[in-house]
Amino acid sequence: MASPIPTAPAQPTVDRTTLRRAIGASAMGNATEWFDYGIYAYGVTYISAALFPGDTEEAVLFALATFAISFLVRPLGGLFWGPLGDRMGRKSVLALTILMMSGATVCVGLIPDYATIGFWAPTLLILLRMVQGFSTGGEYGGAATFMAEYAPDDKRGFCGSFLEFGTLAGFSLGALLMLGFSLMLGDATMYDWGWRIPFMVAGPMGLVGMYLRSKMEDTPVFLEAEQAAQGAKAASPTLAALITGYWRTLLVMGGLVTALNIVNYTLLSYMPTYLQRRLGLSANEALIVPIIGMMFMMVLLPFAGALSDRVGRKPLWRFSLIGLFLLVVPAYLLMATGFIGAVIGFALLGLLYVPQLATISATFPALFPTSVRFAGFAIAYNVATSIFGGTAPAIGSSLIGLTGNELMPAYYMMAACIVGLVALRFMPETAGLSLRDRSYSSVSS
Repeated sequence: MASPIPTAPAQPTVDRTTLRRAIGASAMGNATEWFDYGIYAYGVTYISAALFPGDTEEAVLFALATFAISFLVRPLGGLFWGPLGDRMGRKSVLALTILMMSGATVCVGLIPDYATIGFWAPTLLILLRMVQGFSTGGEYGGAATFMAEYAPDDKRGFCGSFLEFGTLAGFSLGALLMLGFSLMLGDATMYDWGWRIPFMVAGPMGLVGMYLRSKMEDTPVFLEAEQAAQGAKAASPTLAALITGYWRTLLVMGGLVTALNIVNYTLLSYMPTYLQRRLGLSANEALIVPIIGMMFMMVLLPFAGALSDRVGRKPLWRFSLIGLFLLVVPAYLLMATGFIGAVIGFALLGLLYVPQLATISATFPALFPTSVRFAGFAIAYNVATSIFGGTAPAIGSSLIGLTGNELMPAYYMMAACIVGLVALRFMPETAGLSLRDRSYSSVSS
């Protein structure tokens, strides 16, 4: 039986139009971030051939490693943008991060190829991926905090699910563009210059996102906290105070993010490469399988988010982690049978992953009080993501190379689920509770 969801204290209401705009402004940044991941993951073969030396296998591994490099910078972004967002407000930081993120993505599409400028090509790619990682270090935590602080307490799971809808929408758009141009232009043109076109789309996406965010007021929760602090002139909590005061919360969230993102980046970012290079699907089939799976997941997200408002976040996470642990290997074996098996296997993994994905932005911001919410979220999320999330594609590929076992990514996901279940044991249930209430913002010892 799920624990009863406590009744939230009364809070000022936000009208539906403002709430929809807040959700849209948050989701647009997430879509832009994951659009970049989509075009990179689905165009990695073309990018590696254009910007890296060596044979195909070696170049692809370099490109996957470069994908991981951006994640190593994300903690620095979290350390910079998180405290800034707690001092200056969520809105200002989010307007800057989306511009940096989209601008860097556009510039990737403008890098001359390796044959033209030699090692400057991968060097420029690495630098731009670092800029993307730095900006993303503030983007996701800020967007989730922004959405959570606007959403009604009893519908935070449902509202937050649309942030992740933006995740899959952006990723799917990037994948569809790569697939569409591949079908229209053919491999020769894609290897020559066609792979660059999808990167240009990030520019308009970033401008639209910045416009949406610039038209919003900062969140009611932040404005209330700021007003309450006026006249006190109290300094924002330092990083040391955050770590000493909330180290248990940071560790618990880090464990959950580790499980979440090893599954996430293995399933979404690495899967096209795995299906093509390890299971022998054609390039187009390897793109179509995850696109179908992501469309299926997008339909389920709002239902999972709404369910978490009724039964709580923890029961959904528990179902997801246990289900993935038990069924990830059978799903991988099913994917190895061919195209239809790959579609069904991916859909099964997507179904089991949705309860985590749908509740991220409702679960994690509620673990911290307003004064450190942006910083706490950004630091815990990005440190765990940089170590375990962005490296998942490269680790999965390397483990297969070392062992010769095509199921190593599945075993890696199983290990991640164990870490998540341990962390979940210590996470408090926050569904239905107000973000204005400080009493629940701690982890059981």
